[in-house]
Amino acid sequence: MPVQPSQPPHQPTPPFNFPAARRLREALGMAPGHVAYGMRASYGLAHITPDTIMAWERGLSSPTSAELTALAATLWCSPGELMGAARTLREHRLARGLAPEDVARESGVEIQAYLRMEETGVWRGNERQSAALARVLDLALPDFVHVTGRAEPLTELLRSAVTTRWQGYVRPVSKLLAVEKRQIEGVLRQLHEDYQSRMARTLSWGGGAGSDASGEAGRDFLDRILEQFWPLVRGGRD
Repeated sequence: MPVQPSQPPHQPTPPFNFPAARRLREALGMAPGHVAYGMRASYGLAHITPDTIMAWERGLSSPTSAELTALAATLWCSPGELMGAARTLREHRLARGLAPEDVARESGVEIQAYLRMEETGVWRGNERQSAALARVLDLALPDFVHVTGRAEPLTELLRSAVTTRWQGYVRPVSKLLAVEKRQIEGVLRQLHEDYQSRMARTLSWGGGAGSDASGEAGRDFLDRILEQFWPLVRGGRD
């Protein structure tokens, strides 16, 4: 008989690293039945059976956030060790084993407002609250930008910085990222130099068709501006 999913189809589930779940269980010398029993006895999840655990480990279904938290506790690990790469505000919180109330309090946001932001996936905190969110969730800069919906405005600022005078964009970029200006100055200067150098090289190689070649090279650089920005930002958030 096929194993039924353990959650309603409409309920979102966090990303689940099913090979890690099996590896952690086996490292503890536990059988699927031991894990299922622990989740039932300690966390009141009466519906969890050995078949449920095996289905998760085979990637046939995924635990809900509550089940993931209980599974992690049963396997003596953090929820983050059982998750794939976190993609949303909610998933970053779950990976760190934090309750919504904890993140809301540390970020200076009312709990109901925070829960709405998790539900919609749109962060609406101000600059101070955004910086606090990054600290409590220990977000690397790329994750911070993605979670707070700042990728598009950052991309536009970076494109303007490399095609005009980069100095005028240090403050807007540092404010958007909630980091010190000193972390951004060298990065924007390097990006600007790389872009201008590429354009100059393409024009010198292109001969009569230099205009078309340089235009294509410029578009390619600008399309990948975020990919080139992140490696230059040393170590994410200081």
